[in-house]
Amino acid sequence: MLAKLSSRPAVRRCAVTGAVGLALVAAGLPAVASDGTEPDLTRFYEQKVTWSKCEGDDMPEDLQCGKVTVPLDYASPKAGTLDLALARYRATGKKRGSVLLNFGGPGGAGVSELGAGGHDFMGLTNAYDVVTFDPRGVGRSSPVSCGDGAGDASAATDDSAATGDPQAVLAQLKKAAAECAKHSGPVLPHIGTVNASRDLDVMRQALGDKKLNYLGFSYGTRLGAVYAAQFPKKVGRLVLDGVDTLTEPMSEQGVAGAEGQQTALEDFVNWCTKDIACPFGQDPRDAREQVVQLVDSLDEDPVPTDFGQEFTGQDLVGAISQALYSQELWPSLERALAQLVEDGDTRGVMGFASGGAVLPTRQQAGGGLVDENDVPLDNLPAALMAINCADDPDRPSADRIIKDLGRLRAEYEQASPVFGRYRLTELLMCYGRPKGTDFIREDVRDVHSPKMLLVGTRGDPATPYRWTVETAKRLGSSAVVLDNKGEGHTGYASSKCVHGKVDDFLLYGTLPPTGSSCGPEEDDD
Repeated sequence: MLAKLSSRPAVRRCAVTGAVGLALVAAGLPAVASDGTEPDLTRFYEQKVTWSKCEGDDMPEDLQCGKVTVPLDYASPKAGTLDLALARYRATGKKRGSVLLNFGGPGGAGVSELGAGGHDFMGLTNAYDVVTFDPRGVGRSSPVSCGDGAGDASAATDDSAATGDPQAVLAQLKKAAAECAKHSGPVLPHIGTVNASRDLDVMRQALGDKKLNYLGFSYGTRLGAVYAAQFPKKVGRLVLDGVDTLTEPMSEQGVAGAEGQQTALEDFVNWCTKDIACPFGQDPRDAREQVVQLVDSLDEDPVPTDFGQEFTGQDLVGAISQALYSQELWPSLERALAQLVEDGDTRGVMGFASGGAVLPTRQQAGGGLVDENDVPLDNLPAALMAINCADDPDRPSADRIIKDLGRLRAEYEQASPVFGRYRLTELLMCYGRPKGTDFIREDVRDVHSPKMLLVGTRGDPATPYRWTVETAKRLGSSAVVLDNKGEGHTGYASSKCVHGKVDDFLLYGTLPPTGSSCGPEEDDD
């Protein structure tokens, strides 16, 4: 699922474990096992974070930055390391530890997001250092990129691909996978939620916490659920908001996501056409057709950007999809689309698509943090695809892809004439990559951890409410569900009721009764 965004566009803010690794996971051990056969992780668990003022003109004065070092490969910790970027707001009240935030994605950079939208979490500083991070492969933490690979994969889903040369389709997909590998460096084979969860545990120890207190949004709920399965005895107060699926294959997730995004787009268009400044006029049906025509025209004739790349219709779809997750972003999206339609100016819409600015000239050596100016423009979508592929064990054969491509195109286009092709491209980008882990689908169930709070929003365009119910059932008796009868992606930032119940749990350990709900925001007192 795409990242939970703050109310600002994501403009650049200046400034597969093997058998040995899974044995460690099952034991929940940070260091050497008693027989001495497990990899020694002691040096990673003996770290302490050194904090300093965050660099960057747009970074708040009271936001501090640091880093933690983790193994590139947990099965072979001597094979290399990665630095992960951290940021925190210090506790103002009596401190009971830290609470770690993940804003979603996968592919969302936490440090820049906390810098832009940290006001939502200031209540938590009454008891916690509020901490976030750029996961491996994301933001400043060895960011992955696909170069022109996404364009190669997108070409495999165009109108001619279903009736053209099947081998040409496969060649485009293989080329896309090779481009991603070339631009991403050594982190790519070790990306994914199973390893990111182990990183979380290293962070927990480095922050000085005996238990992990955690608030995860959208994809961040998958990460939190995996942590609870890997380290059940280390779970503190854990909240999952906008609950992701743990079972549905990527093909089904893509259709559900396209349907939800199409509904959100239609809601935006209905809102936009009530404004005389809407670039698509005042008739909702005609406006929806104009959006489809705009995407098609940009795919046929891309426009240049200030970064030397061409901006395609699929780039526009990716930008719009980011902006639709919060109604607070709709005015900015309307202005950005007006700039594009009326002046051919892509800067506004590109601000939604990425937290980076330029393609890096070289991969950072040694796993150290990259400079913010060197975060690839496509890092968010590249990381999203890489992590989703690493988390999904399904790898259809070449024959199956060719056989199913026409049917899949029809399914995705029916789900959304705007987002269908984009979501299908995300699915096909897994072709040519190593098979993903089956740990999430098979082993994240019946978690024996302290109670955790799951928040599901009825009108969520990205994570359907049924996923909250299904995931709660899989996690077992430890899961407590809060039913948010509102709209939008996740509930914490949009519902005072959800916000209050989540804070009560994190701050005081007070869980709402099973079956509790929050009404639509307009009905809240």
